[in-house]
Amino acid sequence: MKTTLAAILATTVLAAPAVAQDSISEFRIGILGGENAQDRMTSNECFRAHTEELLGVPTKLFTPADYDGVIQGLLGGTLDMAWLGASSYAKTYLTDPEAVEPVLVKVNVDGSYGYHSIGFARTDSGITSLEDMQGKVFGFGDPNSTSGFLIPSIEIPEITGGSMDSGDYFGEVKFTGGHEQTIVAVFNGDIDGGVTWADGLGEWEEGYNSGALRKASDAGIVDMNELVEIWKSKPIPEGPIVLRKDLPERIKVDMTALMASLPYMDADCAYNFMAGEALGMMPINHDAYESIIGARLAVQGE
Repeated sequence: MKTTLAAILATTVLAAPAVAQDSISEFRIGILGGENAQDRMTSNECFRAHTEELLGVPTKLFTPADYDGVIQGLLGGTLDMAWLGASSYAKTYLTDPEAVEPVLVKVNVDGSYGYHSIGFARTDSGITSLEDMQGKVFGFGDPNSTSGFLIPSIEIPEITGGSMDSGDYFGEVKFTGGHEQTIVAVFNGDIDGGVTWADGLGEWEEGYNSGALRKASDAGIVDMNELVEIWKSKPIPEGPIVLRKDLPERIKVDMTALMASLPYMDADCAYNFMAGEALGMMPINHDAYESIIGARLAVQGE
């Protein structure tokens, strides 16, 4: 990781506002759903400030109501950067292969760059497995979420033998709108179970090391002791941080260097930006997401 970081930093000067200012007039960062809009703004404010200082132009955060809002912003050129889930990247690429390019991916504390879709319920519900969810209400985050829908929609029917349609295996399938909404809905007893994302490392009682459960636990939204894991997916490739392809090359190099160096220059900011504990970031390219693109095409073809 340090070697990779050094190689990236060697290609750029982190403080180059004059060069950047000649190239763009503002920089726009899209943030996927998963938390409420204010929490998303708060978690990413430090990164926004670092970006503005680096580029020397106004930098704005955008928090659309759903994943598709970020996808459409990237496709339409009204957003310059986003941290996409793998499925959201697949949709963006399938719509326009020239819109964005993956540049970095989060690296977990064990050196991997995968995570899991996690099924969970309330501890006092008596639900301990997918079998116990038959006939009950199951919540999913967003149709364009990898862990919040795509992967569960493929792997869960292999276990249950039923479809994802309401009234088949599950009594009702609901879209909550995002990961935080799903977590809160399960915790409050509004739905019987749901799925979200986590790295699967560390302690359940802390919400694992990173992911939506960790953020909810850190924020005091939930007590993890009152939730139980009922399913875990196979490893999923972490979604990429993407930049708009037609940005000036200097901007892309500077932004890549900033993100790669964030854990070293501002550890607290990196913790917020990366949704918990992480080793850092490493370069990634399109090839890492071919399997997810294939999965998305398969689901669309059903």
